[in-house]
Amino acid sequence: MLQPKKSKYRKAHKGRIKGKAKAGTSLNFGSYGLKALTAERITSRQIEAARRAITRHMKRSGRVWIRIFPDVPVSKKPVEVRMGKGKGTPEFWAARVKPGRIMFEIDGVPKDIALTALGLGSSKLPVQTKIITRPGEGIQ
Repeated sequence: MLQPKKSKYRKAHKGRIKGKAKAGTSLNFGSYGLKALTAERITSRQIEAARRAITRHMKRSGRVWIRIFPDVPVSKKPVEVRMGKGKGTPEFWAARVKPGRIMFEIDGVPKDIALTALGLGSSKLPVQTKIITRPGEGIQ
């Protein structure tokens, strides 16, 4: 699973995910991509599950690029603990994803396999997604 080697601060504020993605909105590496349509925090486990689903369907041919990285620590208090006494310990890492962000890109496989693989990966993520292709390659 993905997580930073080190971070400047151990705990982070929850915050809100506002607006649309400024960067990472176009295909840079592959011919097919998975674009987020809604804003959400995506955990490193969800990213890994989607990556596994995509690579398994592609039968490890072609190439997969992960364009998001979980760099936000998400803390959680233990179950059945009373209110107060500070913030909980960091439990997992998450990536804040805004609408328009491309999360995965793939290349080197036929179109039908690529679209099915990205569909399988999409089902592992908590965001609504859209499969996009390079201009002049079919579906847009």
